Amino acid sequence: MAFLKRLGFFLVGLSIGIVFLTFFFKKKTEETGTEFCYFPNCRVLKDLRSKPIVYSEDISQLLASNKLDTLDIETFFREGDIDFGKSNAKAVPCRTYVIEGAIKEQKAILEVKNCPSKVLVERVTRF
Repeated sequence: MAFLKRLGFFLVGLSIGIVFLTFFFKKKTEETGTEFCYFPNCRVLKDLRSKPIVYSEDISQLLASNKLDTLDIETFFREGDIDFGKSNAKAVPCRTYVIEGAIKEQKAILEVKNCPSKVLVERVTRF
């Protein structure tokens, strides 16, 4: 059998296997609720979501005056992009992260401190 013919059979089998595994793992993650996070941004956001959230005085005032909603903050923790250049991920005991996202279709930056037992939301800056 010629090399190109064998390569063609191999690629067809490989593509069928990849499609099968994609459907299999997608269904498995939906059933169990697990999430595969391998990139640093995803891992940090998952860690932030797993801890109780505490708001600073400034954030509490924004929440009380309805200028900010807790769903907006949760959106940052799900869909935000962490700017590791502006963050201090080596601070002890609480690491500081700068998360870029959107509040009501307007760009904003959220600053949080990731402590061992809680997440402190410090400040929101809008553009």
